[in-house]
Amino acid sequence: MTRSLHFVASDSPDAQAALSSLRTRFGDVGPERAKTIIALGGDGFMLQTLHSFLDASKPIYGMNFGSIGFLMNEYREEGLGERLDAAEMARVHPLRMRARTRGGQMSEALAFNEVSLLRQTRQAAKIRIVVDDKVRIAELICDGILISTPTGSTAYNLSAHGPILPIDADLLALTPISAYRPRRWHGALLSHRARTRFEILEADKRPVSAVADDLEIRDVRSVDIAEDRSISMTMLFDEGRSLHERILAEQFID
Repeated sequence: MTRSLHFVASDSPDAQAALSSLRTRFGDVGPERAKTIIALGGDGFMLQTLHSFLDASKPIYGMNFGSIGFLMNEYREEGLGERLDAAEMARVHPLRMRARTRGGQMSEALAFNEVSLLRQTRQAAKIRIVVDDKVRIAELICDGILISTPTGSTAYNLSAHGPILPIDADLLALTPISAYRPRRWHGALLSHRARTRFEILEADKRPVSAVADDLEIRDVRSVDIAEDRSISMTMLFDEGRSLHERILAEQFID
């Protein structure tokens, strides 16, 4: 197989061994010349790879060396060329988070799965939710809250009892984490165009951190989140095992 491939791997011994084997077998033209990136690791490493190749906008095909591997394909060296030829594409867009800390510092980050706000101490967080410049909940008392993309809707969002979103849905999931008041509020579905702002109430007494994928910003006072459709990344999945199919199938698992 003569292809323009670049292989990257997580630090796990198995992934590193596979990296050496694949480079020996298929070669590695480097990140600049590659037409396809092959990522070896788990779902977390796939997210890291998406962030690493933002500027390159090259398709990424993952092979699983993690615990779950929802965003990855099965690891097999045989037939790799045929699998890549038949692979199904999933285009994903990140959320852009702008967070202001209690000290007034502004930070930006992107998230392909979700942006989550989490209490930092034993005391519950108090958060005001503003969507498209209108206050929707004046005071949510909770452990936290998150906004998820369709790609991330089967991850932390699902664990927090949020809805699974089809990959091609123009929606975001807004899901509370252990909400105490309002007790019966279980979240909302937002348009992908929605502009959401979280304002931390009693921020000095009840500190909150904001996490965009794996980047954490502590002691935030306000967080603004909106999908950034100017950024589009492509993931590749084996034929018949597309991300659309995986997310759909997840809704029928007991």
